[in-house]
Amino acid sequence: MEPFKVSSLLRDITGSYPDAQLISEVARQGGESARSAIARQWLSEGIPYAFKDCPGVYESIRSWLAIRLDINPKEVNITGSARIGQSLAPKKMGKPFGEGSDLDLFIISSELFDKLKIDFNEWSFDYESNKVIASNDREDGFWKNNLHRCPKNISRGFIDSNVIPNHDKYTYAKNIAQTMYLLKEKLDVTNSAPKVCHASVRCYRSWDSYVRQISLGLQ
Repeated sequence: MEPFKVSSLLRDITGSYPDAQLISEVARQGGESARSAIARQWLSEGIPYAFKDCPGVYESIRSWLAIRLDINPKEVNITGSARIGQSLAPKKMGKPFGEGSDLDLFIISSELFDKLKIDFNEWSFDYESNKVIASNDREDGFWKNNLHRCPKNISRGFIDSNVIPNHDKYTYAKNIAQTMYLLKEKLDVTNSAPKVCHASVRCYRSWDSYVRQISLGLQ
């Protein structure tokens, strides 16, 4: 009988909230298999660091979001510093999660992904046809960037809901924007819940899309 084989690098990662620098080093040295393992195990499973002292709140959030967004609670998850307690972003490497940090959610749902894709395509047509106009030069700069960047992301199987303007015409993106606003407000008045600066959602077409993109980011 052959025993299970574990990468010597992965053996160094223990506990639910490993050090961000260690994750970065293992991801860099361990190759694609290590990065995929990190994405599956440490960056998408278990109770997020932000809710380690109030896991019931996290479960309530997932149930509430499921109703608001017409998805399954299991499809809701958290990434970023709220997941492991420290940021993995190169410019913020190791910065601890704390009051005022962002709450970065991700959702694995092909149905919601397709709905947001429809909203994006409708907005991009309206923008290029001058049916919707940015309110200032700064916003127009963001819109132009989103117009070119988002189709590439969609082809990779994910979309950030906030690239679509919060407008009545773009139903699903507007619902998410309103839901994220309400989420922050509800967290502010919930005992023991983390107090965050901002909440956002990235939607993936599938778990494969999630693991592939996170693995790419860990490079």
